[in-house]
Amino acid sequence: MNKQISSLFEKAGGVYALPVILMVIALPLVGSFPTWVTLTVAGLGMGMMIFLMASGLSLVFGLMDVLNFGHSAFISFGAFIAASVLSVLAVWVGADNWVLNLLALTLAIGAAMLFGLVAGWAFEAVIVRPVYSDHLRQILITIGALIVADQLVLVIWGGIPISVPKPAFLQGSFFIGDISIEIYRSFAFVVGVVVFGLLYLVLNRTRLGLLIRAGVENREMVEALGFRIGRLFVLVFVVGSALAAMGGAMWGGYQGLISGELGSQVMILVFIVVIIGGLGSIEGSLLGALLVGLLGNYVAFIFPKLSLASNMLLMMVILLWRPYGLKPAIKR
Repeated sequence: MNKQISSLFEKAGGVYALPVILMVIALPLVGSFPTWVTLTVAGLGMGMMIFLMASGLSLVFGLMDVLNFGHSAFISFGAFIAASVLSVLAVWVGADNWVLNLLALTLAIGAAMLFGLVAGWAFEAVIVRPVYSDHLRQILITIGALIVADQLVLVIWGGIPISVPKPAFLQGSFFIGDISIEIYRSFAFVVGVVVFGLLYLVLNRTRLGLLIRAGVENREMVEALGFRIGRLFVLVFVVGSALAAMGGAMWGGYQGLISGELGSQVMILVFIVVIIGGLGSIEGSLLGALLVGLLGNYVAFIFPKLSLASNMLLMMVILLWRPYGLKPAIKR
């Protein structure tokens, strides 16, 4: 009986069908189709923003075997840098011209990602590289770096929450009949899909991606073949930091009001997604992020008192079923 159920599940798409299964289960519980569509789109958009922050950390875990608790610092700085750029470009942000709006948003996200690239390179060289293969020291030193980064955020931007200007073309909602769909979350979903597509193509259709995936599965073999895995480490870490900053910038626009604790708060969701998805797996990170985003929105509407515990319960169920996550690239 169990084999038959397992066979049917795999034929239906396996773990890739889980977000769809969750949507179908939620529909009768929500009760209203327009409300269900609104919650689903909101959950998908939220999931994609979490994916941006989680994908880099998942690769760093899988390829480098580094427990980087300082990842949230890039999220916080990304959000605050983007907010500062948008404030400086307030005329463009509020203009009744979607081209100027998009240009301001692109500059804000670009500035956040540029910071992530530079700071990620420095963080890997100074903080992470000396503690490879020592998980205890990794945890201690990256947590210490996170504390320093959080204090820098307070020094630069102060302890008072600041508002994040949202470009005019992303404000409000649009309606399809009785269905209300938030524009910003729809935009976040599209951005997430584009980033996932680019990452998937690089990892699966290029020589660089082949080396990265090989390094995830068997680092010693890649080194034995003469490739410098250390350079791949740096590249993956830098790209992961830039994605974290980009995700922080997007998340800041979603929140509308950000404080110095933003990175630490979101990091809980990021770690849950990485654990659910499986180490080193972009596809797993996407699945985990979509499940977390959808479940969070559905539960907050149907069972508000369980909303805080929903993600932990999801992680517990997934790990009891698949101890290494949904799509692990490596099993440690």
